[in-house]
Amino acid sequence: MEISVLNIKGEDTGRKVTLNDSIFAIEPNDHAIYLDVKQFMANQRQGTAKAKERSEVSGSTRKLGRQKGGGGARRGDINSPVLVGGGRVFGPRPRNYGFKLNKKVKVLARKSALSYKAQEGAIVVVEDFTMEAPKTKQFIEIVNNLKVNDKKALFVLPSSDKNVYLSARNIQRVNVALASALNTYTVLNADVMVVTESSLKVVDEILTK
Repeated sequence: MEISVLNIKGEDTGRKVTLNDSIFAIEPNDHAIYLDVKQFMANQRQGTAKAKERSEVSGSTRKLGRQKGGGGARRGDINSPVLVGGGRVFGPRPRNYGFKLNKKVKVLARKSALSYKAQEGAIVVVEDFTMEAPKTKQFIEIVNNLKVNDKKALFVLPSSDKNVYLSARNIQRVNVALASALNTYTVLNADVMVVTESSLKVVDEILTK
């Protein structure tokens, strides 16, 4: 698949780049996407929820009533879960929600997500660009020139650029990501991907190893 290369003014440079068919033209695997996104979301969870169980609640261990004949449950001490202020039965405990996922599955998921974007025509390729200083107004002009101002846009850069990141930070529905750190969730979460030429090379190197 060939895509025209634009400059930051939104003008066609007359050049074209060819997207790697082994990355951008595969048959998407929805289950691999599901697993990768599930792992990503699980890794975002803090897992710090904690409730006190019966043995952890502060209170006397004196038995409140006789074992039988009271007409109710055998509740024991005041820390019993059946009493208000008692411990919780099987309450949440700090845990790690992450799980293992094979590298090949993660690579397949990313390729599938990129293939979906290519099928939707939601990939815009631009010339490599930098910014001399953080200027939100200047970055808004770039977004408007590329006609992605009404969409959730993901700008993919080949390397870290602090000025570009700071310029885009306060713009709604615009995110900046490194090509080397591209993941399935961020790709699918965007309506359109704005990818620089050098970023395509980085993606090719990583996903065709």
